[in-house]
Amino acid sequence: MVRVLFVCLGNICRSPMAEGVFRKMIHDERLENCIEVDSAGTSDWHVGKAPHEGTLSKLAEFQVSAEGMAGRQLNVKDAEEFNYIIGMDAENIRNIHNIFGDHDHQRVLRFLDLTSHQKDVPDPYFTGDFQETYDLVLEGCQALMDLIKKEESIK
Repeated sequence: MVRVLFVCLGNICRSPMAEGVFRKMIHDERLENCIEVDSAGTSDWHVGKAPHEGTLSKLAEFQVSAEGMAGRQLNVKDAEEFNYIIGMDAENIRNIHNIFGDHDHQRVLRFLDLTSHQKDVPDPYFTGDFQETYDLVLEGCQALMDLIKKEESIK
C-alpha cells in the first residue's frame, strides 16, 4: 500500500483540500486497494477541528467529500508510515524536516515542484482565494498521481 500525506501549516485549508481531491482521484481510478491518503499540519493550532469553511465550500462545489477530516499535527511517526510526504510550501518543507529530525524521510516533496509552476501553494487562510488554491491543488494532485503510478508501477 502506498501512503501519501499532505502537509500545510494548520491542516484546515490546503492539506485537507489536497487530501479530498486526491482521495476522489483514488476513488475515480479505483485505486483504493493501492493508495491511501491523509493530511496533517506542522502546527497544533487546529487539532481536532474540521477544515476551514472556505475549503469545505470549495470541495462541495466540485463534489469532493471532506467526510471524516479533522486537523492533526505532523509527528515523527509519520516519517515511517508514509511513502510520500507533500508540503504545500517551502516553510512547510523546513518544518517537516525539523519535526522529523533524525528520522528524515527521502520522499518529502514541495507540492508544486511536481508541476511546471514550481512555487508555493498560497495559503487561502491569508489570501482568501480558495479558487486559486483549488486549481493548483487539482493540478498538483494529478501530477502526484502520475508520479506515483509511474514510480510504484500502478496501472
